[in-house]
Amino acid sequence: MHANPVSISLSSYGADFVRHRGQEQFIDLLASAGASRVELREELFPCQPDPTALGAFIAGAGLQCLYSTPLELWCAQGVLAPELKAKLRIAKALGAVAVKVSLGQYRADVDMRALRALLSEDGPVLLVENDQTEHGGRIAPLVCFFEQAQACGVRVGMTFDIGNWQWLDEPVLEAANRLGRWVEYVHCKAVIRHATGRLAAAAPQAPDLEHWQQILAHFTPGVVRAVEYPLLGEDLLTVTRSHVRQLSALGARHHARELSHA
Repeated sequence: MHANPVSISLSSYGADFVRHRGQEQFIDLLASAGASRVELREELFPCQPDPTALGAFIAGAGLQCLYSTPLELWCAQGVLAPELKAKLRIAKALGAVAVKVSLGQYRADVDMRALRALLSEDGPVLLVENDQTEHGGRIAPLVCFFEQAQACGVRVGMTFDIGNWQWLDEPVLEAANRLGRWVEYVHCKAVIRHATGRLAAAAPQAPDLEHWQQILAHFTPGVVRAVEYPLLGEDLLTVTRSHVRQLSALGARHHARELSHA
């Protein structure tokens, strides 16, 4: 058994390739590679699948499921996205442990009661991710949102995307320190800059892994971490297994130190 649970975002295998094959075709691969969770991507379904059947297939492979949607939680007027109810319903039919969204146009006068009314105790957890936008990818509004949600008794967690902070030049260690108490899922990706100046996700090198070790120290030990960078090669099982082992080992030393002082 691996030290820490690892998820695979199916976008890691390339959008066109996954759309062509179908996301369900990757389930056995992930299970064989030692992953604990599959992150299904709404935007990679050519048409809406039967969520109950797909969820049963995933559970039968021994995997958890997370449903990722590009939905922004708050609309421009600070109104809750009307599509959220349907997304939560799909996630529940899948048996998903969580549904992932981005923050959207949050502001201090949003109606948290409306959000609380949609989130059932037995339903999937709502995870809000820092994205690459000015309104949804900065530390300050995310801290304000989570503080307000906590004060209003709204059960939400955070997907902490390590790489996305770089699109906005936000300090990732500061973000981890200020947001760490709400983090329940971590998107891992290194970031490279092309000659054109464009940023892109990349597989981690040794310095990236050391940096991620520092970041994970701010979160609850054993937090689920996800591959969200390109997984390429002729033997996808071997490639995936290698990265599952690599991510699983991160944070193990920190956890061991905590246990020794318990």
